[in-house]
Amino acid sequence: MAKIIDVKGRRVWDSRGRATVEAEVVVGRGSTPLARGRAIAPAGASTGSGEAMSLDVAAAVKNVNTLIRDALRSLSASDQEAIDTRLIELDGTAEKRRLGANAMVAVSLACAHADANEKKVPLWKRLSGEKRVALPVPQIQIFGGGAHARGRVDVQDYMVICTGAGSFAEALDWTAQIYAAAGARLAKRGALAGVADEGGYWPAFKTNEEALAELVGAISDAGLEPGVDAAIALDIAATQLFRGGRYHLALENRSLSAEQMHAMLARWVERYPIVSIEDPFAENDAEAMRAFTKAVPVQVVGDDFFVTSEEKVRHADGACNAVLLKPNQVGTLTETLACRDAARAAGYRAIVSARSGESEDVSIVHLAVGWGVPQLKVGSFSRSERMAKWNEGLRIEEALGSKALPYPARKLFNSR
Repeated sequence: MAKIIDVKGRRVWDSRGRATVEAEVVVGRGSTPLARGRAIAPAGASTGSGEAMSLDVAAAVKNVNTLIRDALRSLSASDQEAIDTRLIELDGTAEKRRLGANAMVAVSLACAHADANEKKVPLWKRLSGEKRVALPVPQIQIFGGGAHARGRVDVQDYMVICTGAGSFAEALDWTAQIYAAAGARLAKRGALAGVADEGGYWPAFKTNEEALAELVGAISDAGLEPGVDAAIALDIAATQLFRGGRYHLALENRSLSAEQMHAMLARWVERYPIVSIEDPFAENDAEAMRAFTKAVPVQVVGDDFFVTSEEKVRHADGACNAVLLKPNQVGTLTETLACRDAARAAGYRAIVSARSGESEDVSIVHLAVGWGVPQLKVGSFSRSERMAKWNEGLRIEEALGSKALPYPARKLFNSR
């Protein structure tokens, strides 16, 4: 049985040019190395208050090279739960403030990769075992706003979901056409202000709703039918808008009560082919979230609202009907998987998600496939840290071939 024989941390750089943590784990027998795995911690711009705490990178790297290395050496590389339990116990805090969630998630993921490499299987296969799996349905950003684009528009993500696609590859083909069409439309009207953190267009719109109309137009320009071939998903990131008990839309110079916010979003759902809305209300506005989930027939996703917390999902009591899974929000793979399990038990959907500060690391694609999570949110259809993940999905789909379960897009979003 292979055991962990070395753990190393290093300072590397993310997609925003900010320092982050990479962990490298070596596994072997005795002192003989057999395989190694690497992983890089991501970082978010829009974060929930309940997220695990990331430390200064220098301190986090030091923790990997000292405390974590000493604690994990000699543990079985195959026992992910024991590895993560050791990390959690070593940290000893609910917020991961001793070791740092950035140190912990990099090490937890690197251990999983090392074990998969020692077994000579991809990580998704190590996670799925003998279970059949499918490729997840992508949510792909076309326009970026909020904290990802310096508030150019108030809504953080305007995304497309290719609800009519028959495969992961076809979903990416269609998204490429939509992305190109959206850029052409913006350029033609002089409304293209750049590219946001996650690769989506940074638009110059006069209202938040204008982006919805433009996105419908881009789907049509791509030769696809809105609401049938491709639909819209939104990330409101409403916690970022919430101050003094109201939701402030800076672009439109107005503020809304929870009831007015509910009415606005419900009107958008009636007018546009929207199938998913993430964080429509602030993380502490549970009653508004419950009322919206009950009233509006779309996927309602909790991100800041759940922060990948198993306990928060178990006590949601009708707030949202889907949960975003971000490993760095809790610190370890085991805790992330526990949140997915809690979502399943509650009848909630799940989506594995990247962060705005990303890297070439493709771990989350393997988590979505290997854990059977039917949706994946990576960002846009540009920038190499995003495309690396979409391209990894293509490789996995090719490797699975006819052994894959049916692609789930039409089953998930068959109401339109």
